[in-house]
Amino acid sequence: MPTILTLGRYVLFFWMNEPDEPVHIHVAVRRPTEHATKFWLTEDGGCILASNGSNLPNRELRKLANFIALNHGRICDA
Repeated sequence: MPTILTLGRYVLFFWMNEPDEPVHIHVAVRRPTEHATKFWLTEDGGCILASNGSNLPNRELRKLANFIALNHGRICDA
């Protein structure tokens, strides 16, 4: 599970071999975990919260969604 970006205590990473899923990124605190929060990346450069497996507070989810949108191209390129 390659780590793509970090934001403070959060790591943004991919799981390998998820062929039936839309393009997405996982977010967890400090290290990748199986039940991480998941954001789907949209074609217009945004993202949608798919699941909040890490139980992150709404304020943090908004910050992460903004960060992901700002780095959309970099994430997709990875």
